[in-house]
Amino acid sequence: MVGKLLLGAVLIAVPSVSSGATLRGQTPTVEFAFSELVTLAKDIAPGATPYGNRNIVPITGGSFEGPDIRGQIMPGGWDWQLRRADGCSDLRADYMLKTDDGVIINIVNQGSLCAPKPGEPLTARTLVRFEAPIGKYDWLSRHAFVGTLELAPQPDGTPAVRIGVWMVK
Repeated sequence: MVGKLLLGAVLIAVPSVSSGATLRGQTPTVEFAFSELVTLAKDIAPGATPYGNRNIVPITGGSFEGPDIRGQIMPGGWDWQLRRADGCSDLRADYMLKTDDGVIINIVNQGSLCAPKPGEPLTARTLVRFEAPIGKYDWLSRHAFVGTLELAPQPDGTPAVRIGVWMVK
């Protein structure tokens, strides 16, 4: 079946996909890229806004490592959180990675975190975007990534999170 799409003054034939159709070869899989241990400072709570309760968490450092990449989390990033009326929080962390060979890469990790059911660990799933310089690590800018996030307080009491990053293939 073919549908029609009017774009400006040009009529284009567009194949339609029925709800029962399958896309052969299009089922995504994931491949482990790296894990991060991100250390945090005490959060800052500006309070209620028209959109929800705002909370910001300074990112102080950490490390990351995977099969093809490793290095340090640069201090100075932030995790911008917004507590919604349904009890979940929207998360948007924006920070920089510095690879062991000196390349600086921007990472934006965005998702939602909802309270777990009793007895379950606190985890979140995120969408991860990279802005990597052209070169050795530009594969980060060319693929889609998903993340996992869980609390990982350090033995000295420093707040931290562990993030797993997975490339969607």
